[in-house]
Amino acid sequence: MTIDRIGSVDPVPPGKKPGRSSQVNPSEKTDSITFSQEAVEKGDLYHAIELVASAPDMRLDRIEELKQKINDPAYLNDTLIKATADKIMDAFGL
Repeated sequence: MTIDRIGSVDPVPPGKKPGRSSQVNPSEKTDSITFSQEAVEKGDLYHAIELVASAPDMRLDRIEELKQKINDPAYLNDTLIKATADKIMDAFGL
């Protein structure tokens, strides 16, 4: 007596792997990341510090001019010192 097979030996058709979908399911959750308010503030502060550190000093000529004036003995007199003291007192509201 001879028994013939009804189907092929391999139940999975060639070219397809079992257990995998060929389409991406768009309803799946995606990865996400959230930052605390403190982390955002520190990041902003770090960014601001980096910007200030990398910015060129535009007032080098003014600084040099003031250094020369201060080193000149005729520049510092009682009138200038009193005017500066008055401006400081006004800034503090005194």
